[in-house]
Amino acid sequence: MAEEEITEEGTEEPPKKKSKKGLLIGLILALALGGGGFFAAYSGLVGGAAPTTESADVEEETPVLDLPAVAFIDLDPMVISLGDGGSSRHLRFRSTLEVAPQYEADVAQLTPRVLDVLNSYLRAVDMKMLSDPKSLVQLRAQMLRRIKLVTGEGRVRDLLIIEFVLN
Repeated sequence: MAEEEITEEGTEEPPKKKSKKGLLIGLILALALGGGGFFAAYSGLVGGAAPTTESADVEEETPVLDLPAVAFIDLDPMVISLGDGGSSRHLRFRSTLEVAPQYEADVAQLTPRVLDVLNSYLRAVDMKMLSDPKSLVQLRAQMLRRIKLVTGEGRVRDLLIIEFVLN
C-alpha cells in the first residue's frame, strides 16, 4: 500500500549516492603513512642506522685484541683419480694445516703421512658425496679427524681447504 501511495502522489525519491569521503580519507592516510614509513627507513630511524659520532668514539676506545699465535703448513697439491674403470674422474685437492707454532716442526716432519691419509680417505669416499657441495663440511671434519690421529691431539688446529675441484 505504501508503494501505491508513492506512485499516486508522483514524488519518488532519487536513490542515495554512496559517500566517497571514507575512501578519500583512507587514500590520504595510506599515502601519508607510506611516505612516513619510507622517510623513516631511508633516514635510518627504522631498520638499522649508520653509527653516529658517539658510537664511533666508543669503537675507537675499544682495545683490539691480539690474534692468537698460529702457524700454517702448506700441503702439496694432490690429484686423485676417482671412479670405476670406465668413468675416470679426477679430484684436484690443495690444503693448508693450521698448527700451534710450537708444533710446526713436528707436524711438518709428518706431512708425508698426512698426505697418505688424505689420499687414502679421498679415494674411498663415494662419488656422490664428493659431488655434493653440502658435504664439504663433513668431508673436512673427517679429514681433520684423521690428520689429528696421525699428528697427535692438540698439534693441528684446523684443516683449511684451498682447492677442491672435480674434473
